[in-house]
Amino acid sequence: MITSLASLLLAQAAVAQAAAPSPCAGEAHDAFDFWVGDWDVFRNGQEVQVARSRIERLHGGCAIREHWMPLRGAGGSSLSGFDPATGRWHQSWIGSAPGVVRFEGGPVDGRMVLTGWWPGSGPNGANGLTRMTYSVVEGGVVRQFGEFSADHGLTWQPSFDFLYRKRDATGD
Repeated sequence: MITSLASLLLAQAAVAQAAAPSPCAGEAHDAFDFWVGDWDVFRNGQEVQVARSRIERLHGGCAIREHWMPLRGAGGSSLSGFDPATGRWHQSWIGSAPGVVRFEGGPVDGRMVLTGWWPGSGPNGANGLTRMTYSVVEGGVVRQFGEFSADHGLTWQPSFDFLYRKRDATGD
């Protein structure tokens, strides 16, 4: 009888836990979900693929991980998440170059805008700020537009412009 009661209580606890909403559910945590998917990546205006990128939600929706896989050169990964204490999104990028790049920002008019200090990311290897704006464009394509500032954000110049197109389920 005690074994049956214990089994019943464990089963009820498991059902209650499964039914409980994620602590990372809601509009603020879902603001970057449009980027989640398996993508073929192209430079804007070109039809030659430059990379694949797999973006997935992890840890009950509390994190988004990118696995960047360029067709040439070394790749990298980012981990992004919303911090309810600050109301800001944070992203840490680690690639083939040494060091970690940290970005911060959040949604602005339906786009995700993240900015961070990225040594060597400017023209001729200049140090400065990189601002990345992610937005959904026609056909469910995600655009990642990068800008560089050598003057602490007073002026910006285009740095990169990628289009993420949903990967064909029949592709490798």
